[in-house]
Amino acid sequence: MASATPLRVLFPAAAAPARPPDPAVSSSLTTHRTLPPQRNHLRANLFTSPSRSPKARRTLTAAAAAAAVGGGRPTVLVTEKLGPAGLELLREFANVDCSYELTAEELRAKVSLVDALVVRSATRVTREVFEAARGRLRVVGRAGVGIDNVDLQAATEAGCLVVNAPTANTVAAAEHAVALLAAMARNVAQADASLKAGKWQRSKFIGVSLVGKTLAVMGFGKVGSEVARRAKGLGMDIIAHDPYAPVDRARAIGVDLVSFDEAISTADFISLHMPLTPSTEKIFDDETFAKMKQGVRIVNVARGGVVDEDALLRALDNGTVAQAALDVFTEEPPPKDSKLVHHENVTVTPHLGASTTEAQEGVAVEIAEAVIGALRGDLAATAVNAPMVPNEVLSELSPYVILAEKLGRLVVQVVSGGSGIKRVKVVYSSARDPDDLDTRILRAMVIKGIIEPISSAFINIVNADYVAKQRGLQITEERIWLDGSPEVPLDSIQVHLANVESKFAGALSDAGDIRVEGKVNDGTPHLILVGSFNVDVSLEGNLLLCCQVDQPGIIGKVGSILGNMNVNVNFMSVGRTAPGKEAIMAIGVDEEPEKESPQIDRRNTVCCGVCLS
Repeated sequence: MASATPLRVLFPAAAAPARPPDPAVSSSLTTHRTLPPQRNHLRANLFTSPSRSPKARRTLTAAAAAAAVGGGRPTVLVTEKLGPAGLELLREFANVDCSYELTAEELRAKVSLVDALVVRSATRVTREVFEAARGRLRVVGRAGVGIDNVDLQAATEAGCLVVNAPTANTVAAAEHAVALLAAMARNVAQADASLKAGKWQRSKFIGVSLVGKTLAVMGFGKVGSEVARRAKGLGMDIIAHDPYAPVDRARAIGVDLVSFDEAISTADFISLHMPLTPSTEKIFDDETFAKMKQGVRIVNVARGGVVDEDALLRALDNGTVAQAALDVFTEEPPPKDSKLVHHENVTVTPHLGASTTEAQEGVAVEIAEAVIGALRGDLAATAVNAPMVPNEVLSELSPYVILAEKLGRLVVQVVSGGSGIKRVKVVYSSARDPDDLDTRILRAMVIKGIIEPISSAFINIVNADYVAKQRGLQITEERIWLDGSPEVPLDSIQVHLANVESKFAGALSDAGDIRVEGKVNDGTPHLILVGSFNVDVSLEGNLLLCCQVDQPGIIGKVGSILGNMNVNVNFMSVGRTAPGKEAIMAIGVDEEPEKESPQIDRRNTVCCGVCLS
């Protein structure tokens, strides 16, 4: 397609969202609002994603009122050991049942008698557990970061809020990574075992120095950045890979952000701090290890699943990897006969990243406060699934909620790395008085759309502003006042990204920012503006966007190319600035064009998928 540059955007009907590494955001922690105060009677804890099932559309406050019938205190079941300070907080508010090492059957028998459940990583909170609760269970608190052991979809369908404790163990995890780094380099575990076996083998356990060595931090989030700070203090040269980490935040602590291949091929030591997502699962495989320096040393305190353990074992045996230090495993606990665990050049610990006295107490307090707040019906900044929405609010705003999220997911796809996303402006065009339109859920869904596709975060109205602030994403909102009927909540929503590079030139407005605008037509979200080009396409199915020069024959040529690829066109819209000038063609297609087709020029474009959770 010589004169057209395509950008394919997918809006599948339903799929589980991918979770690549954390998003590109700046170091600013300010969230600005330019709208007047909102209505007091709409409580923020009543909002949820419209994609949740009708069964989930209940309010926490209603559930709290139901539990209060009879005047009793709520009951909290704690199934794994929790710090005393956290238990004390819970006991001040609720009746607490500490029952440890429950079988799955015992847990199902108890859960119908409690209002909240507090777990760590060992307890599996499955769909069967939520079904056994028979609607009484209102809050699950995960004392830690990961939520792999909680069925979030089942929780939401059951009207149960899930909260975690993501901040209290950051320093502990970073310290453990550094401890493993030093212990591995100096063969501490092997030398200790040797001496306790009655041997004195000084020459066998000669180590390597950390000073002057290059450490690659793979994943520059909270823990990764703390590891980088500490490794700098050991005299190491630090590089990092995180496709969405802001350059200025890395440079502030003397870290250079590099590509994945550059990081793994130049590092003497590699420390893993990336989330486990479909895109990172077994990312360290045979092909990745083959690109590394001979004799590289690897630390993993993140998630076991990011490493192909069989491939790591082969790399250890052939000398590509000299040593590994592992705190996490694909299966925990690992098999007793695991060759990787028993390898002489592997140092292992049983998932101790958060296991310090201080971190355990911090996690206990953090999760206790989150659970208590949720039981009270307050906002929970650490909620990882959506709270409930009143039907009357949802019925009016639901098409605009979907529109807001899809605009966020669309606009983030055209960002070209660089310094990352720093500023987002959301503009609402409406005839309504501001007291009759609460835009918090719309702002949250824009944030959700921007961050979720490129991170491991789960975002809803409860935690959207918190997550944006933690990632330095500055959000501003503006209103354009229109004459018209206030019966319609909104005329349109615009999303602007400032000071970022675009992979798709057509998305740039005259002001130089990335801009998209949408509205709801007959209940369906439509894209009506890309950059400076007016279009009118439904944000559903597969959407192909092409930059072109407005001239005779282009539409037919594009149609012929798609036809030759057996791709059926179901609609087409062309936006142009003037006859014979630059234009954008928006094409709805029934199936995805082949990614590697020589007929489509993708040199300056991005090919990606979008789905709503």
